[in-house]
Amino acid sequence: MADFDMIALIEATKRGSALDDRAIAGFVQSYMAGRVSEAQAAAWLMAVCLKGLDDGAASALTAAMAACGETLDLSDLAHTADKHSTGGVGDKVTLVACPLAVAAGCTVAKMSGRGLGHTGGTIDKLEAIPGFRTDLSAKEFRQQAARVGLVVASQSHELSPADRRLYALRHETATVDSLPLIAASVMSKKLAAGASSIVLDVKWGRGAFMGSADEAARLASLMCHIGASQGRAMGAAVTPMNQPLGFSVGHVLEVREAVETLRGDGPSDLEALSLELSAKMVHLSGAAESWEAARDAVGEALTSGRALAKLAEMVRSQGGDARVLDDPSRLPRAPLVDVLRSPTDGRISAVDALGIAQAVARLGGSRKGREAIDHRVGVRLLRKCGDPVEPGEPILEIHAPSTELLEHAKTIAGRAMRVGDAAGPPKAEFEIRWVS
Repeated sequence: MADFDMIALIEATKRGSALDDRAIAGFVQSYMAGRVSEAQAAAWLMAVCLKGLDDGAASALTAAMAACGETLDLSDLAHTADKHSTGGVGDKVTLVACPLAVAAGCTVAKMSGRGLGHTGGTIDKLEAIPGFRTDLSAKEFRQQAARVGLVVASQSHELSPADRRLYALRHETATVDSLPLIAASVMSKKLAAGASSIVLDVKWGRGAFMGSADEAARLASLMCHIGASQGRAMGAAVTPMNQPLGFSVGHVLEVREAVETLRGDGPSDLEALSLELSAKMVHLSGAAESWEAARDAVGEALTSGRALAKLAEMVRSQGGDARVLDDPSRLPRAPLVDVLRSPTDGRISAVDALGIAQAVARLGGSRKGREAIDHRVGVRLLRKCGDPVEPGEPILEIHAPSTELLEHAKTIAGRAMRVGDAAGPPKAEFEIRWVS
């Protein structure tokens, strides 16, 4: 696009003027071709961060980012659905919801990411299973989707390469927190991945990137608009992340909890959210004619054990040791396990999700630069908000690689678990709010 004028785009954006779709597409194409400098791209990102983009411009940016690289064609597969979470603490929903959706009639060919900041990534969790391969070729990815109906692999570098470059630049220029840029980043990859329906889980709270429910709802609504404008069936749930989801935080511990949930023995909040998201996947993909039929189908997939069998089939197909699903003792174990005890009686008044994530990070459970993750470590909550406790009662369990790190994690986790008056409020229900 030789006649593209980047200076004019920057000027229009910083004035808050309406932007032409062709100019936005020209920016993405020219940036990827090296005709737009990093300084100019940074200036435009900052203008977007300060002035925003209207929904049409955000859709145009997303479409241009998705089109700049490889796009997957899944049109020959039945009832394709994808699922994305904006990230949380203890969020192992993909390991539960996707097998449920497939067992109820969907095809789920999902590309997932690694951990970002304090949040754990699905790929990191799956790599806690001995032998599990996440780096599938495009041919292997499609073949497994057709054969098994379920494949979860690491993000292809060829999908939305513009997002990878722009995301790095956003980190360098303090423009990560722009709503339209977040939406374009997420949705460009989801569109390129090719599913006909997309379900989003947008989290808010101390352990999430969105601070409030209203902010999360605005992001959810924008991403739904973008997806619908590109012909995708969309649904988005807004869910809280002030305390961890479920009881376990840490890769091996989360795999175990996901399997327990597929056996019908998991935490109520994790099971409820997984059933709700998988039902939405089934309904939007057309695998069920109504919302009620979709909920019945995923419920039956859970109680019959078919969803757990589907997860085992995926693990085997990707080279993993599926015996860990029957015998979790085959999973790697941290050498030290100790508990934190309540200092007094009362009720748990807070379980700070961010604090728990920081404790797990201190144990080596999140990525720091080039350091490898220790999949064995983590924290397992024994009590959550509203639960009564007595003096000396264990309230969480720490899985650690060394005595030194165990003591550090205890201190951090101790600040995250707060005990209040016994007459305090009981545990709040886990709320799921749908946005379209």
